[in-house]
Amino acid sequence: MKSIIKIENLIFEYMGEEDQEPVKAINNISLDIEEGSFTAIIGQNGSGKSTLAKNLNGLLLPSGGAIYVNGWDTKDDEHIWDVRQTAGMVFQNPDNQLVSSIVEDDVAFGPENLGVEPKLIRKRVDEALESVNMGEYKRKAPHLLSGGQKQRIAIAGVVAMRPKCIIFDEPTAMLDPRGRNDIMDIIKELHEEGITVVLITHFMDEAVRAERVIILNKGTVLLDGTPEEVFKEHELIRSVNLDVPMAVELGAKLRSRGIKVPEEVVTIEEMVEFVCQYK
Repeated sequence: MKSIIKIENLIFEYMGEEDQEPVKAINNISLDIEEGSFTAIIGQNGSGKSTLAKNLNGLLLPSGGAIYVNGWDTKDDEHIWDVRQTAGMVFQNPDNQLVSSIVEDDVAFGPENLGVEPKLIRKRVDEALESVNMGEYKRKAPHLLSGGQKQRIAIAGVVAMRPKCIIFDEPTAMLDPRGRNDIMDIIKELHEEGITVVLITHFMDEAVRAERVIILNKGTVLLDGTPEEVFKEHELIRSVNLDVPMAVELGAKLRSRGIKVPEEVVTIEEMVEFVCQYK
């Protein structure tokens, strides 16, 4: 499949205090993100995952190496809007993305800046709000909405720009469990519609819903593969002070008691199915 994002020997350094060495947040990472895929990137605080996310659409620029989005170099000023239109970004705090006093105006903000025709903007706004189940709130004030509803509006604002890829930087971190599940359902639906999804998260039970999981540790790739391939390395994951999904934890405990739970069981749904069929 075609790669929509190519990361080649990426290095990113934050400047340190005066007379101090720069801090290397990302250290020589090379990855390809295939078009239409769903990739979760996880890691501890300070592992480089959010720094990587901001490099993917040009909010931060590499200290070394390069990132190509749909063939455009993120360091190329002439194509930075092409990069950002291709790879939209949803942040942890939706308040950072809400710019208007009316929901539909907020969702229209991105397409307007792209020069989309007004009639087409109206259509895009309606479709984007329906895609996140917020159509009935289009004339409401964003500041009156709940945290989960605000995050849906932030996602709709990106969807209305019609990006090929959406990068979600810990979009559920500020939500309660029900709100997190609702946002994850929306993310899954967007992926099923053909949008490439890159999900930055520290919730393992969100990462396990992706097709591919990448674990970062101290700015490098620790593990990269399907959820089944990655989470069977639960001892290695714990060694870098990360948790594993609940189903993986339960499976390990059952195996220690002689119950042969397949390593491929990594989601709650798969564990329920195994338990129901177990004799």
